Amino acid sequence: MKVCVPLKTTPYTITFCKGGLSTIGGWLSDIWEPQRVAIITDKTVSNLYLECVSVSLKKAGFEVSHFAIEPGEASKSLQMAEVLFHWLAEEGLTRSDGIIALGGGVVGDLAGFVASTYMRGIHFVQVPTTLLAQVDSSVGGKTAVNTAVAKNLVGSFAQPSGVFIDTTTLHTLSERRVKEGLAEIIKTAAILDAKLWETLSGFDSLADFLKESDAVIARCCELKASVVLEDEFDNGKRLILNFGHTIGHAIEATSGYGVVTHGEAVALGMVQISQRAEDKELIPKGLTRDIKKMLIKFGLNTHIDKWDEEALLEAIAHDKKKRGNTLKLILLETIGEAKIVTLPIEEIASFLKRLD
Repeated sequence: MKVCVPLKTTPYTITFCKGGLSTIGGWLSDIWEPQRVAIITDKTVSNLYLECVSVSLKKAGFEVSHFAIEPGEASKSLQMAEVLFHWLAEEGLTRSDGIIALGGGVVGDLAGFVASTYMRGIHFVQVPTTLLAQVDSSVGGKTAVNTAVAKNLVGSFAQPSGVFIDTTTLHTLSERRVKEGLAEIIKTAAILDAKLWETLSGFDSLADFLKESDAVIARCCELKASVVLEDEFDNGKRLILNFGHTIGHAIEATSGYGVVTHGEAVALGMVQISQRAEDKELIPKGLTRDIKKMLIKFGLNTHIDKWDEEALLEAIAHDKKKRGNTLKLILLETIGEAKIVTLPIEEIASFLKRLD
């Protein structure tokens, strides 16, 4: 199966090939001429998939080198980007060579950022191995690293040459990693597709979801691609993809990157923003209940013990959706539809009052 992302300047295709990592060299040969490729991965993914990917690439005529970072959000930093810049230079990569991001969202964001800035930009592809990366971060061309001030504060828009998704990699994920990917799927359904929400409502467990995961992942990619086509650079409709993220990113930053995963933080953010919006009569009553019910069914927390309103507000003050003294919040109109609300930054504190 394929999902096309026909952007005017950098069109590409998301290719689904179940069990196909060992054939990735053939796929890449259809996109790039034989050249030097640098695989950026992490140590967990390296142990699982690096050998079969490297063998396939070499058989297809590519000259392969690789670098494995430590797993986790702490590696998504300017310091690690600098390490990778030096490594790429030592490996002799030029602007006619490419980078392969093999891993989850941290690897994809970091490798994409490095590719977009090394020698002012070299081409790259995304090979996401986690559910979160397959349904969200590998699609759309956002790359970034974290800083001590805020998550994803430094980054670029850079589209990949292609995305290769092998859903069998989900079977090597921990249950926690599957759950956090489901948080992004729930978000996508909540803002864009009531029918997908109905599909998720029909599942009774993670096992039910995994049986139908290929179709769900493909639908999420279609939905995100449609939004990116309309607003590639995040100035309008694409902002709705950040439902739950304004507070979610702040939770990640204030908890310490990796303590609360991205998906877990988004789940908490969706509940917090929706309940406070209901309290203010900005959205219909009952939407928060529906969101919580869906999250709880798949084992995601809707409450966190550590909650520092001042620290969260400070983190939100650096959110990329801030414009001057206002901030754009994403709220639901109903399941399947979202809206963008612009509020003065001083009003945001009231959305951070701890829920009972």
